[in-house]
Amino acid sequence: MSAVSSARAPDPDAPVVLELAGITKRFGPLIANEAVDLTLRRGEIVALLGENGAGKTTLMNILFGHYVADEGEVLVAGPDGALVPLEPGSPRAALDAGIGMVHQHFTLAENLTVLDNVLLGTEPLWRPWRSTAAPRAKLAALMARSGLSIDLDATVADLTVGERQRIEILKALYRDVRILVLDEPTAVLTPQESDGLFATLRALADHGLAVIFISHKLHEVIAAAGRVAVLRSGRKVAEVPTAGIDRGRLAELMVGRTVAPSRREPRTPGAEVLRLDRVSIAGAEVRRRLDEVSLTVREGEIVGIAGVSGNGQTALAGLLSGLLAPSAGTLALDGRTLDALTPGAVVALGVGRIPEDRHAEGAVGAMSIEENIALERFRSARFQRAGFLRAKAIRDHAETAIAAYDIRCPGPHAAIRQLSGGNMQKAILARALDGEPRLVLANQPTRGLDVGAVAEVHRRLLAARLRGAAIVLITEDLDELFALADRIAVMFRSRLTEPCAAEDVTLKRLGLMMAGHDPAEVA
Repeated sequence: MSAVSSARAPDPDAPVVLELAGITKRFGPLIANEAVDLTLRRGEIVALLGENGAGKTTLMNILFGHYVADEGEVLVAGPDGALVPLEPGSPRAALDAGIGMVHQHFTLAENLTVLDNVLLGTEPLWRPWRSTAAPRAKLAALMARSGLSIDLDATVADLTVGERQRIEILKALYRDVRILVLDEPTAVLTPQESDGLFATLRALADHGLAVIFISHKLHEVIAAAGRVAVLRSGRKVAEVPTAGIDRGRLAELMVGRTVAPSRREPRTPGAEVLRLDRVSIAGAEVRRRLDEVSLTVREGEIVGIAGVSGNGQTALAGLLSGLLAPSAGTLALDGRTLDALTPGAVVALGVGRIPEDRHAEGAVGAMSIEENIALERFRSARFQRAGFLRAKAIRDHAETAIAAYDIRCPGPHAAIRQLSGGNMQKAILARALDGEPRLVLANQPTRGLDVGAVAEVHRRLLAARLRGAAIVLITEDLDELFALADRIAVMFRSRLTEPCAAEDVTLKRLGLMMAGHDPAEVA
């Protein structure tokens, strides 16, 4: 699925505005970056590719001053165009040099409004009064050009993941940066929103903005960037123009091997596992509400839930996770009608949960990898005896999971926050699929993952389907829907359409249903 139009070829005569020279960064025995060189020219869009944990984010954090390189230096064009060293370890120096960064993980004040978050750091602390007319006008123009529309007066705590990502992008664009770094900027955006973002970036590049963006969506990279630099295990292994290259070749450069696409094998669904009958969850906000949702999922079946972020998927996931109780309707699991559920009860009933936000909901960052993998079953006899935790059993279980799921880490004792996004997701997947659950909730299971990690997540979900698990897949990645789902339904304004066979759904029809058109009218 192509999201954006063809990228403009880089101008070889444009002046260099940024140079990373011989950047090396170590974290103890781990070499995150090793002698990495990279240049960026005025008006150029360069993509940085690599597996989760390849060193891309570390390299960009060195550029923006969050980390200090052990070796090498960062050079930035000064007012006269000459390259001068950038003060290491100083985000303020990076901002003053015209470098802006949109981080993969949000850095927002949740108790403030969208407008306040955008303006943080751009206004003096002491002033007799405050006028927001000019900032509002500037942001309105930015949102109109990019399609990243959002209510400036909304409180960030009330916003969805996708809406929060838009704020991060707007924060950088508002500061009129000369060099813009985006770490997975479209991971939570719809294809239409991604189109608008890259159209804006190309327009800004035409006026001199230089862009580096990290993405795992290869079609975006090919269409939006003029050049691609590839990192593998901390080293730059390739630097190629996007003209004439295809996704398969880029995937091979990233992971060092051919990545086979996921294929769903034919399977006849078995007995009904999950039934929702006209379930409602009362709430003032669409994303936290359900309106008479009905759904059945059977053994060996994946039902995909499509929809633009904020249309009730959060409420559906909360219901199936035991975090929200229905205000009307019934929920049944294996034919047993259930009342209000707790997360512990859900796990005890054999439900595996892969949450939308792996950092905020899926893992406890300060705890170790082994503790996180065993987190939902600490009270089981396997991990506890006479009220005391069985440390060796927990360690052995984690080591088995690390080997089985190829979790790349210093060891089971390491804090899970040290892992890359892909490896953290593998740990969550190992926990969710432990014990072969009857029902699996997979909420945005591959968001922000590289092509190799995506293939592994897909393989695991399809294997669970083959052994008879019923799977609810909530995703905004339409390619993922068509690759995995047996049936597809669409959520729009807290309502769910009747699921239909994936083979009967076209991309155009799905897009119209996601925009709120009647399924019967677009059939």
